Amino acid sequence: MKQHELAPRKGSKRSSKRVGRGVGSGHGTYATRGCKGQNSRSGGGVGLRFEGGQTPLVKRLPSTRGFTNIFKTDYALVKVGRLEIFEEGTEVTPQKLLDVGLVKSLKKPVKILGDGELQRPLVVKANKFARTAKQKIEASGGSTEEI
Repeated sequence: MKQHELAPRKGSKRSSKRVGRGVGSGHGTYATRGCKGQNSRSGGGVGLRFEGGQTPLVKRLPSTRGFTNIFKTDYALVKVGRLEIFEEGTEVTPQKLLDVGLVKSLKKPVKILGDGELQRPLVVKANKFARTAKQKIEASGGSTEEI
């Protein structure tokens, strides 16, 4: 079989219905649109949101307030209390947080939040720190470094 010999199966293709081409065509006069009415007119029919005169869903729902900031930075959040799993004096980096499962991915920058207590001194390196997190880490004898 060659490319020029390819053809659809017999009977699988039909010629399109040529409406409005005279009475002899079988689709003259009303051209399969029926008599009168909105759908028989050119440009007729209802819009996608039209619900037969009932108040459309779009108008029944409350409108959204405010806006979404497209420049917002989305952080991977880690609470200070969760850093207790590390040994004393450990250098905590985003990679180490990923290894122990405190963050799921390094695609997002890491932010340390101030929830919980920290008893051991750690060297914590992250992209951002909450003010209370910084205070708690330094109060326990550790240090913070923004990367």
